[in-house]
Amino acid sequence: MKTKNYVLNGCAALAIGWMVAGCNGKQENTVAAGNAPAGTQQEVADGLKIAYVEVDSLLSKYNFCIEMNEEMVKKEENVRATLNDKRKQLENEQKDFQYKYENNAFTQNRAQEEYNRLMKKAQELDVLQARLAEELAVESQKNTLQLRDSIKNFLEIYNKDKKYSFILSNTGFDNLLYADQAYNITDEIVEGLNKRYTKKK
Repeated sequence: MKTKNYVLNGCAALAIGWMVAGCNGKQENTVAAGNAPAGTQQEVADGLKIAYVEVDSLLSKYNFCIEMNEEMVKKEENVRATLNDKRKQLENEQKDFQYKYENNAFTQNRAQEEYNRLMKKAQELDVLQARLAEELAVESQKNTLQLRDSIKNFLEIYNKDKKYSFILSNTGFDNLLYADQAYNITDEIVEGLNKRYTKKK
């Protein structure tokens, strides 16, 4: 099972959506550029205040995300250890059965019973593995939603003073192919998030 990066993968997937939102800055007093008369388009552009956040950097520095990822890694390791122990135990029992069967230690009925028992145990182990994987996936999704809400709520508070028209997300080359570093507010956002998270703890 490859669950090690559940949180980070989930966060990267959702990051595109939660930051490309109008942040109640100057939007009320501006007209969408696409609908503006030709003479006012430059005025609209001049009225926009835009910034961006490097999502990969944010996720790697936000303490809440780091701690969630560490917890998920520990849980994944525990699941893997549990499954490995049970798998090894089953393999040993299968080898023991094979050895005894080849040395005629079972009657035909007893051999069939033992074979059925081992088959059932293998099926139960497969069911357990699927259930534990599903539990990890559900928890990862819950963590991802909590992280999204945490960042979204912070940005809404943060933007009351900053009054950006747009705060864009930048994940590699997915969104912004080029952006002036002067508009990069990643460190400021990370600092604010971590400060708030520490206080909550």
